[in-house]
Amino acid sequence: MAPRGRKRKAEAAMVATTEKREKLANGGEGVEEATIVIEHCTSRVYGRNAAALSQALRLEAPELPVKVNPAKPRRGSFEVTLLRPDGSSAELWTGIKKGPPRKLKFPEPQEVVEELKKYLS
Repeated sequence: MAPRGRKRKAEAAMVATTEKREKLANGGEGVEEATIVIEHCTSRVYGRNAAALSQALRLEAPELPVKVNPAKPRRGSFEVTLLRPDGSSAELWTGIKKGPPRKLKFPEPQEVVEELKKYLS
């Protein structure tokens, strides 16, 4: 059996990585307006899904900028996050813990749009 302390360290490292990634996505400073960030692995399948999703989000909320991979993405990741002007963030979708099969990692664009509407209203 693995020691219990390792899991906690891994979770702390994951939280620190997420915070670091969000700071890089913000350019190291606060955002003036809400922004949607899509982080996806650079393989072709992930890219196609990210393009379809970003297009759906731009159609639904044209006033919100959509950034795709503002920082180096993690391997196997597919996440959609809403960064608010006050510095907080809301996760609209994460596919990191989903799958196999791989198709479970990708949301239907309408699901993410509905989640975005909840946070904007």
